[in-house]
Amino acid sequence: MKAAHPFAPEANAICLFLDVDGTLLDLAPTPEAVAVSPSLIDELALAEQRLDGALALVSGRPIEQLDRLFAPLRLRASGIHGAEIRYLPGEATISLTSDRLPAAAWVDFRRLLDGFPGALAENKGVSFAAHYNQARSIEAELFLALGRFVERFSLLQLELAAGHFVFEVKLPGFDKGAAIRRFMARAPFAGRRPVFIADDKMDRPGFETALALGGAAFSVGVEMPGLSGWFARPAAVREWLGKVAA
Repeated sequence: MKAAHPFAPEANAICLFLDVDGTLLDLAPTPEAVAVSPSLIDELALAEQRLDGALALVSGRPIEQLDRLFAPLRLRASGIHGAEIRYLPGEATISLTSDRLPAAAWVDFRRLLDGFPGALAENKGVSFAAHYNQARSIEAELFLALGRFVERFSLLQLELAAGHFVFEVKLPGFDKGAAIRRFMARAPFAGRRPVFIADDKMDRPGFETALALGGAAFSVGVEMPGLSGWFARPAAVREWLGKVAA
């Protein structure tokens, strides 16, 4: 089997883009139940310093949630799969789209999930998420129902994406790959080799962008075709991050 992460971190040459859930953090029954250790916060802070600031969180969560999770640390970040971005830790978050899913669609989305006990609905404004970690047997049926939901709102050109125990219905026009390109056009990322680490199929645009820019892409939990390597679990990512921070 190929080595999971076959290169040593070169702090003066790379920039680091990190997914959060399932990558830095172990998945939990609900998004609110994830555990963030003080040691991880310390290692992220040290890694950012060693990379001269060239580290960003690239997550499906809103940036305000990331700030709460990793408080008091604030990092450069992209949230909601590229729909928002913060270029400097001290700056305000920039929304990259003024569009929002309509309130009527949210009412229908919640009503749909009422028919799937154990599923959790989350409204991110530009996307709706259906978490089903506590009811995994509903996966196939839920996916079909969400497909019909997307068809009902065809004028919005919604996209349906699948992650680890989550489906997300989102507006088109943004993804993690575009977020990485935005960071790479600016200091301190410009001129460095991008390394993107993430855990599921929704992250494919980020993987492809990192590779297209001459960098590396690593999956977590499962080996994915065409990538640079993989990590067996989030604990292995945290261990590697500790080497970056050292």
